[in-house]
Amino acid sequence: MSERYARNWWMIGLRGLLAIVFGLVAIYLPDITLRALILLFGAFAIVDGALNLGAGLRGDGGQPDWWAIVAGLAGIAIGVAAALLPELTAVALLIVIGSWALLLGIIEVVAAIRLRDRIQGELLLALDGLVSIAFGLFVIVAPGAGALALVWLIGAFAIASGILLLAVAVRLYQRQREAADRGHAATG
Repeated sequence: MSERYARNWWMIGLRGLLAIVFGLVAIYLPDITLRALILLFGAFAIVDGALNLGAGLRGDGGQPDWWAIVAGLAGIAIGVAAALLPELTAVALLIVIGSWALLLGIIEVVAAIRLRDRIQGELLLALDGLVSIAFGLFVIVAPGAGALALVWLIGAFAIASGILLLAVAVRLYQRQREAADRGHAATG
């Protein structure tokens, strides 16, 4: 298997280059990246909804499954809404994420207060809760900035991953060259 990777080092390198390009596009053109992610989510929701609807209509023993039908119709509607109203979809998603972080933070602060007599280090849990609360409030109050930060984070991840893949490709190329040189030395 490692020999196969060594022979195809250039494919890993190409993956790395593509990841870096994607990351740079995400960082320098975040609006386009966010719109593409929302459209991809919309397409997923439509397909998932259609499959759910189909399964619901087929039912079990000839009887329709109304929950699956409702879920399927909801998925299709959400997918269409995401495609037609991408800005609204982004804001709604970020509000859900922010609300989750806010709720999680409150729960962690309360847990830290309740655990203060039982464990050491409860301040770390409280601090994590406060960070979650701050993040949640930030995303809820300024969802546009939250979306931009999320896209930048995706871009930074893609660039870091691409650099690492390029490093792997270079090492695999070197390994392949060393093996080829050993093969030529043995036959020559």
